[in-house]
Amino acid sequence: MKIIKHCLIILLAFLVKIIYPQNIDIGIFGGGSYYLGELNPGRQFLMTNPAYGGLIRFNLNDRMAFRGELIHGVVSGDDAVSKENELRNLRFTSTINELSILFEFNYLEYFTGSQIHYFSPFLYCGPALFTFNPKAKFRNEWILLRDIGTEGQMINENDNRYNLISFAFAFGIGFRYSFSHRLGFTAEWGMRKTFTDYLDDISKNYYVDFNNLNPDDISLEKMLSDPSPIKHQPGMQRGNPQNNDWYSFVGITLTYRFTIGEKTTCVEFQNR
Repeated sequence: MKIIKHCLIILLAFLVKIIYPQNIDIGIFGGGSYYLGELNPGRQFLMTNPAYGGLIRFNLNDRMAFRGELIHGVVSGDDAVSKENELRNLRFTSTINELSILFEFNYLEYFTGSQIHYFSPFLYCGPALFTFNPKAKFRNEWILLRDIGTEGQMINENDNRYNLISFAFAFGIGFRYSFSHRLGFTAEWGMRKTFTDYLDDISKNYYVDFNNLNPDDISLEKMLSDPSPIKHQPGMQRGNPQNNDWYSFVGITLTYRFTIGEKTTCVEFQNR
């Protein structure tokens, strides 16, 4: 939380400068997305899916910038793939739609079109708002897991389903390079620490007692709650509510720079 507060303070400190920027980059992002959570505790890039999006960057100077970004991606997890807990036999897929406001800092002076400062590693951080909706395939049909309450969220008509909109703290590293007078290239890898443990629909305990359940009462939500061939007892651990889920975007960005406001002379531009 302290890191998030510090980033928000930085955002506010430069708000006035953003209103009248001299240089704006508009670009497109393409790459991949993946997830870390109960079904994949630590293997980076496992089950990476395509991701794409767009951004607008407000350059404050040759070292600092803000960017607004909208990215669409897909994340997946599967016990059979990660082999973290194959007996649990759970899996999911979810789309991610993220809107973020990020502060960027270049380690070196950088300016798109410069003949001197034409490359730099950089880092970024900032808040993100995202939507998700985990689903799983059952009998060749995709089922939205939140709607059926796989951890007993809707027992006795008590709807305690999790929210499908959440926040994340985004941070990452990258490298940028100026191709030409207006075109820039960026390669980056970023992580998102979310404030939800239900990105994969898994957080707490099993709730179905299959040993005392009439076969006629085995519903869809009960089957997807515990698809393991060896059924778990109610109250046994299904996930870990102490650790929230993560997701990541990795890829490249191509940008085009527009100059507004004060004009830069040819001599000044060439000497940068």
